[in-house]
Amino acid sequence: MAKIIVRQYKSIVGRPADQRKVVAALGLGRIGKTKELEDTPSVRGMVAKVSHIVEIVEK
Repeated sequence: MAKIIVRQYKSIVGRPADQRKVVAALGLGRIGKTKELEDTPSVRGMVAKVSHIVEIVEK
């Protein structure tokens, strides 16, 4: 299956608890941290929910 690279580019300080949990579930938590994840609908949905905090990095 295809992979995507997700990078956190904004802080989660002051964000609602549900958004913090989504960022943690993606394996992120600090600005600049990247993670390579499977490109599944569930991962895409989590990225969409916190799209103002994380971004998909092109390879």
